Formats: sequence, C-alpha cells, structure tokens
Amino acid sequence: MVTDALSRVFAALADPTRRDMVARLSEGDATVSRLAEPYGMTLQAVYKHLRVLEDAGLVSRPRGPQPRPVRLEAHAFELMGIWIERHRERVERRYRRLDAVLAEMDGDENGQDHGDDHRGRRERAGDPDGS
Repeated sequence: MVTDALSRVFAALADPTRRDMVARLSEGDATVSRLAEPYGMTLQAVYKHLRVLEDAGLVSRPRGPQPRPVRLEAHAFELMGIWIERHRERVERRYRRLDAVLAEMDGDENGQDHGDDHRGRRERAGDPDGS
C-alpha cells in the first residue's frame, strides 16, 4: 500500500507543471485561479493537474464555497523523504565499503613497500643473501 502511494506521488511529480505548482504552494496556500496565472492553459486543465496532485495526496482543498485555497500536505513529503533516506543510506553504506576496500588495497601496496624495507634491514643486520 505504501508503494502504491509512493508511486502516485512520484508519478504526479513527473510532470513539470505539477512540480512547479508544488513549488509555488510551498510558499503558501493559493486559490486555483492564482495557481493558474503563470500557465497558458485553461482552468479546466489546471483542475486536472490539481486532481492528480490530490489523488497522490500532495495537495488538498477544503470543502466549501469558492474560492477554496489549495494547500500542500506534509504526509506525502514525509513518505518520499523516508523512501529517499532509506536508499541514500544504502548507497552511502556501499560507498563506505568501497572506501574501506580501496583503503585496504592502498594499505596492501604500502605494506608491500614495507616488506621490501624489511628485507633491506635484514641485509644490513648481517644476512648477506637477503632471505
């Protein structure tokens, strides 16, 4: 069920006009006519975009007489944040493991150099064949 809600949220935000509406609503609630101002589209088209955002749970409009404000709903953003954070943590763990492997490889290379130094010290310690 969470995945379905998340899919609806991401699908709704796939459209640049809807992303712009969400960005504008992050500044504060707005009426539909105010939301429609910068777009070269009919109010009917704006209502269709808002219906997609409402179905995804990103915005809401209270019942009552017109004009009704459109407002963002925090729950959808929390859902996205949880999903994004979970995957970011996984990626960061992978990079930390890669960093550890690279550091170990770097340490092995340095360790090899120390092994050569060690043989050199034995030669100086009186072992003529270096074995």
